[in-house]
Amino acid sequence: MFGMSFGEILIIAVIAILFIGPDKLPDAMVKVAKFFRSFKKTVNETKESIEQEMHLAELKEEAISYKEKLDGAVNDFKLDTDVNIVDDLNKSVKEIETSVKQISSDSKPKKSKKSKKKSAKDQDV
Repeated sequence: MFGMSFGEILIIAVIAILFIGPDKLPDAMVKVAKFFRSFKKTVNETKESIEQEMHLAELKEEAISYKEKLDGAVNDFKLDTDVNIVDDLNKSVKEIETSVKQISSDSKPKKSKKSKKKSAKDQDV
């Protein structure tokens, strides 16, 4: 018991009887037992509390890692979306430029070679 032999327990009991007295010994034993019981209960509660805190810390770390992964995925999605939007906008701008050039070239009046010659003769006269 507690790493003590029977002889050691007997010596402690004899010393306790001498100092406390045989009439107060039962009350003292009850008080010592209550003390050890409350001490054990406190140690167990502290142990459970520490284990719970450690578990909460692990959960917190796990939640933080998930949050970082989610933030990274959201940022990647935003970058991909932004790049796609920019590419789409660039394509649209090029298409508009091409359309404007085509429209402007189509709307210019075309002069034939004959009209150019006539205009040159008209200027000489």
